[in-house]
Amino acid sequence: MPVTPSQQEPARPCPTPTAPSACRSTLYREIAEGAFPAQLRISVHGAGWRESEIDRWVADPVGWRPEGEGR
Repeated sequence: MPVTPSQQEPARPCPTPTAPSACRSTLYREIAEGAFPAQLRISVHGAGWRESEIDRWVADPVGWRPEGEGR
């Protein structure tokens, strides 16, 4: 049975291959601007990303939009 996005385990801590070298402030600015997937709270002190959202972003970083938003 396929795993639905709501059943996926959040990926963490570095969601993309470029994230370790990317500045955290740039990543958070892109999240705020809607240009990068938002984090999910997974514990009091932890956050992660849905792997499917990161995969979609990696496939098309310029055209990526949150699910449900028109392109």
